[in-house]
Amino acid sequence: MQRNVQIPGRFIDVQVLQSIPYANLNRDDTNSVKTAQWGDRERTRVSSQSWKRAIRRYVEHLIGDKALRTRRIGEAVEHMLREERGWPADLARRAGQHIATGSSIKADPPTKEDPAWTTNAMVYVPASAVSELADLAEEHRADIEKASDMKRGVTSVLPKDEIDQILRSRNGIINLLGRMLAEVGDAGVDGAVQVAHALTTHGTDIEVDYFAAVDDITDAWRDSSGSAHMGNSTYSAGVFYRYATIDLDDLLHNLGGDLTAARELTAAFIEAFLLSVPQAKKNSTAPHTIPDLVHLAVRTDRPVSYAAAFEKPVTADRDGGFAAPSRKALADYAVAARKLLGGRGLLKAGWACWDDDDLPGLGERYGSFPDLIGATVDAALGGQRA
Repeated sequence: MQRNVQIPGRFIDVQVLQSIPYANLNRDDTNSVKTAQWGDRERTRVSSQSWKRAIRRYVEHLIGDKALRTRRIGEAVEHMLREERGWPADLARRAGQHIATGSSIKADPPTKEDPAWTTNAMVYVPASAVSELADLAEEHRADIEKASDMKRGVTSVLPKDEIDQILRSRNGIINLLGRMLAEVGDAGVDGAVQVAHALTTHGTDIEVDYFAAVDDITDAWRDSSGSAHMGNSTYSAGVFYRYATIDLDDLLHNLGGDLTAARELTAAFIEAFLLSVPQAKKNSTAPHTIPDLVHLAVRTDRPVSYAAAFEKPVTADRDGGFAAPSRKALADYAVAARKLLGGRGLLKAGWACWDDDDLPGLGERYGSFPDLIGATVDAALGGQRA
């Protein structure tokens, strides 16, 4: 698809500073806090994949259009046919098997751990695709009734081209974040968004929290000592620098030039990037902060990250804390970057912050995140709101 509209901007850079208290937003394979060595100091890290999942869920809620990423698409169709369309359980199961094995994606047979046929690769489709696949099963119900249950070497009775066509379908979040599905021709979508791993602006220490769980009966009866369970978890805290950029040309290409949809998705992504938080250990840490500072810039030439502002770790100011020094470092770097680039490519810059800081290097100040987002999207896409 080619876009057929001209817009003033090409990229929107999103720069965020956010204080996160004692938490573990993103764990590694040992359940420890993720880290990165940078500037000769260990920093706490949150992977882009982790934050993008939180962003995706937030955007889906905003636009009311969910996507589904799964290897269990056949089971989803089986469930819909059985629970919503009144198919007998055995027939619905057979239909799900033929859906799972009927596309260009190879499928894995059932195992003890996974008792259903699953696609070899995860499909990433609009949630409505399940209903469309169920409709396809309805059209070919007679063929499914005559068919046998799926076994190795058996070919699905459902038309592969029609299943593949449904797997190629896309919605707003897929057009925004992209999709890789090499097994189905023309199903891949180049994402319009790039998201960096979040890193603390300063060095951090990982703390180990030892905990014990009390057995209430033992505690009440006091007939023995000791806990019912003991364990440990790791946590850290710090000020994170977060960065993302939106390529509006790529987004409009994915949307076939639909400027209204581009405006909605761009604003939704920026809001989601600012306000979403990964959900790991949320019940035991509740780390639901909002950004300290948000800086948005519209550029016509290329994205510009300010991550290098923190290669030298920020040190706490005399009153304690890393937030204020981090804001100053970001603003100073913005001034330096603009000078080095000769001001080229920068169409608009703006910022919003909870503090009374004077940071003119970041452009025009706005009183709220919504005002900042609205003005930025207008500047990038031409200011013609639907």
